[in-house]
Amino acid sequence: MIPPTFDYIRPSSIEEAVSALSQAGEDAKVLAGGQSLMPLLRLRLAYPDALIDLDRVESLRQIRSENGDLFIGAMATHHQVVRDPLVLEHAPLIAKATATVADPAVRHRGTFGGSLAHADPAGDLPAVALALDAVFVVRSVRGDREIPAADFFVDWMTSAMEPDELLIGVRVPKLGPGWGAHYEKFHRTAQAWAIVGVACAVRRERGAIEDARVALTNMGPAPVRATEVERFIEGRSVSENSFRAASERAAEGTEPPGDLHGSPEYRTHLARVLTARALTAAAAV
Repeated sequence: MIPPTFDYIRPSSIEEAVSALSQAGEDAKVLAGGQSLMPLLRLRLAYPDALIDLDRVESLRQIRSENGDLFIGAMATHHQVVRDPLVLEHAPLIAKATATVADPAVRHRGTFGGSLAHADPAGDLPAVALALDAVFVVRSVRGDREIPAADFFVDWMTSAMEPDELLIGVRVPKLGPGWGAHYEKFHRTAQAWAIVGVACAVRRERGAIEDARVALTNMGPAPVRATEVERFIEGRSVSENSFRAASERAAEGTEPPGDLHGSPEYRTHLARVLTARALTAAAAV
C-alpha cells in the first residue's frame, strides 16, 4: 500500500529536530530507523501530518561514559550497540538482548532509541531498560526532562513522552564487578517477536545473590518488573534449586495477553521456565 501524504522534515541537529517537532504539533511522527514506523505508514495505521527524519542528526548516535553512567544515544543502531566496547563492559545485558532483535538487516538500520520509544511490550529492549533502572532523557523547547524506565512505559505502545518531546538518549547505570546478566526469550521462529522474554542481572557475593533485577517481555501491556522473584532470590545461595523456587513467582502481578501465539496460561508457564534459565545463566551456575 501507499502511505498517506505528509510534510517531510530532515533536520541536521537536535535543536532543529526539537523545534520542528514543536511546530509540527501532535500529529507529527519521528523517523529513526523506520523498522517499526514504515510498516505502519504503508498499512495506513499511522496518519502523520509531518514526518521528522533524524538520520542526519549524528550527535544522537554517540555512546559514551557520562557522570559514572553509560549514555546511549537514541539513534545508535542495534548493530552499533551490540559491538560497542563500553556497552559490552558496563551493560552486557543490553548487548545480549539487542543481539536477539530481528535479523542483521534490521539491526543495521533499526535504532536503540526508536525501539524503546515505540514502547511495544513484545519488544526486547523495554524489559531490559526496566531491569537496569535506565533513565530516559527527552528534550523539548522547554528543556530536558528525565524519565525513569519504571515510569516511561505507560501502556501498550504508549510512553510517558509528551507529543513535542524527543528522546535523545538513555542513561544506564554501569554494572560493576560481580554482576552477571542474561536475556532469555522464547519465539516461534528465528527473528520473530518474543512470546515471552526475561531480562536478568544478578550480583554474586560469597556464594549468594546479593542483588537481582528481573523484568519480563510480553507479560502485560508494558514491560513488567518481577519484584517477587527479586525479593525471594536476594540473599539466597547460588543454586538451581533457589532459582527454580524463585521462578515460580515470575508471573505474579502480570497480565499476560492471549493471542494466536499463546494463551495467558501458556505465557505464565513460559515466564517461570525462562526466568529459571535466565537466573541460572546470569549467575553462571
